Amino acid sequence: MRISTSQLYDQNIRAIMENQREMTQTQEALSTGKRINRPSDDPVGAAKVVRLTEELDNLNQYQRNNDLLKNNLEQQEAVLTGINDSVTRARTLIIQAGSGAMSATDQRAIGTEIAQIRDEVIALMNAQNANGDYIFAGYQSQTPAFSLNEASSGQNVIFNGDSGENQVKLSDGVSVRSTVSGQDLFADVQGRRTFAITGNSPGTTVNSATIEQQSAFDAFSKSNYDAVTPANNNYELEILASGQAQLTNTGTNTVVETVDFASGTPFTIKGMSFNLNAVTGDTVSFSLDQPTKTSLPETLHDLSQILTQSIDGQNIDEAISDALNGLDNGLEKVALERSSIGGRLNIAESVYETNLDLELAAKGARSAIQDTDYAEASAEFAKQETALNAALATFPKVTNLSLFNYI
Repeated sequence: MRISTSQLYDQNIRAIMENQREMTQTQEALSTGKRINRPSDDPVGAAKVVRLTEELDNLNQYQRNNDLLKNNLEQQEAVLTGINDSVTRARTLIIQAGSGAMSATDQRAIGTEIAQIRDEVIALMNAQNANGDYIFAGYQSQTPAFSLNEASSGQNVIFNGDSGENQVKLSDGVSVRSTVSGQDLFADVQGRRTFAITGNSPGTTVNSATIEQQSAFDAFSKSNYDAVTPANNNYELEILASGQAQLTNTGTNTVVETVDFASGTPFTIKGMSFNLNAVTGDTVSFSLDQPTKTSLPETLHDLSQILTQSIDGQNIDEAISDALNGLDNGLEKVALERSSIGGRLNIAESVYETNLDLELAAKGARSAIQDTDYAEASAEFAKQETALNAALATFPKVTNLSLFNYI
């Protein structure tokens, strides 16, 4: 086959250009440290690199979310610790006020200090995070969670937020609650459960009817109070010929419990203490009061007002019982939330470590696809350089192969 002079030139130029192109690619890989600098270098590998880069970006964002979550939870834990300490101090003062050893002046002084603790607790409940958001206000984070209106004739401590709770995404499959609404944590605190005498048979005298064991009565009321059928909240104590008092639910006609009875001698049943002058066949009726809810600062406010203004010892005793029960229930909710924060911090730490492992794996996979193998690339560059030099050296000799050189 004849090969023309133009074909020789074209073929050698193409060979030289191809060698130069390959050398340029190899040199770029050596200088950038990346084997894939554009999708055309390796379309399949480039697609994998894009996916791995997106995964790494997500992991980086998750780690930033994790840091933010841990900071918020640690701040909340510090706030709740402060609230717990303040309320515990108030509880100690309340017990002192009800000890019987305090004069009216001492009780007023305690009431004043409890009012100061109330203000301190409200300030802690209105704590703000680094962004200026009120932590316990739910989604209404630009508004203080609680406000105090001492002149109000009704509720004096008002919750201004809502029940919203924020979630923070820590990984593709894990989201953790970052806040809790003050409505759930501080405002919806179970008040003291009570009962009321509704009647008794002729000749029966009720000397006293009180709650002797609050925890036992709370359990009884919680298990049996019927918000749907009020008649099921009615009970009757009947004196039996056997010398016992029998407690019956008159709504369901169910016998609840039977205890020993002696007229004029106190007896306790389901946490309630009764002292009756009664004989066989006499009855006393009572009903469970509707459960109420209050808030920690409202409980402190009510008691401070009674201690500083009331002169009725009975009112003070009742208020102290209500306050102690409300504070205990509130402290229990605070303790549960602190435990929850600890659990969420543990989850955040575990997810953080897992994300670090995933990040290392993704970086390794991306590096294996994208990064330059310097030993291989250097050897390839030397081979390409040799080929290019050979092409440049032989091109002039090939172009001189002409019959005109021998005429």
